[in-house]
Amino acid sequence: MKRLLITGADGFVGRWLTREALREGWQVIAVIGPSGTPPSVWLSAADARAVTHLEANFTDAADLQLVGRQAADAVIHLAAMASGAQARNDPDGAMLVNATGSAKLIEAIAESGNRPRFLFVSSGEVYGAGHPGPIAEETPTAPVSPYAVSKEAAERAVLRSAQESTLPVIIARPFPHTGPGQSTDYVLPAFAARLLAARASGELEIPVGRLDVVRDFLDVRDVVRAYLLLLEHGRPATCYNVASGTGQHLGACFNRLAELVGVAARPVPDPALSRTADIAVLVGDPSRLQSATGWTPEFTFDRTLQDLVNAQAH
Repeated sequence: MKRLLITGADGFVGRWLTREALREGWQVIAVIGPSGTPPSVWLSAADARAVTHLEANFTDAADLQLVGRQAADAVIHLAAMASGAQARNDPDGAMLVNATGSAKLIEAIAESGNRPRFLFVSSGEVYGAGHPGPIAEETPTAPVSPYAVSKEAAERAVLRSAQESTLPVIIARPFPHTGPGQSTDYVLPAFAARLLAARASGELEIPVGRLDVVRDFLDVRDVVRAYLLLLEHGRPATCYNVASGTGQHLGACFNRLAELVGVAARPVPDPALSRTADIAVLVGDPSRLQSATGWTPEFTFDRTLQDLVNAQAH
């Protein structure tokens, strides 16, 4: 059985990826952060018994060496400072974890003598603003936030380290994704939580940030399938957008979530929830991914929104 090491395994995406990898027959080594949530909490008892897990701080050299010594056929590196707000508050920390930590992980793996296929998870935000339609991978990067800057720097760092170590590294650039279990730090779960609270309280005015933006939302379950397919079919030293190619207007998303919750709520702009560096339109062209792997999304956007609401309501 092939062994897959997943960093950031106890995060929102990591949990779904671990489940999907087990379903596809991988033996999983789940790397979680210090004092992270062990697989026994978020997996079934049978699945948890099939997973090996360890804790690691990606700013600690000894921990990186420990992770690097794990015998794995493939690695999907999710561990990161993934919150844009957190990166804005601590840009140096974002760079240390996302860029330096990722490059040092590749160096640690190479020093161990292992040669796994390595999928680095970046972000579609590296393209920046000013793109009215779907963005292809050939588009120059122009990040406009500390988070996106750290991810662009990480791409360069991991590719440089991979070239020096001959490790086969593939870059995934996922566009926004959501689904059951995502934190309310993110926009669609936040909308759902506020709408459910409004239904319970009778309060019909919902504070929101900008609703005039367009985002290419994918279901997290489609995203993790794409990652596993890229491990098998992706070309080293190549970037792949993980996107649908279709934009969703955030105002329409709010309205549809209100319908699903069953509340006649009115969005009220709250300056504290708006980001000055927001990108007006962020939509990815998935052609390269689809050509390489045959991947297409299985979850409709409406199904994703319904599952998101159901997960919060129960």
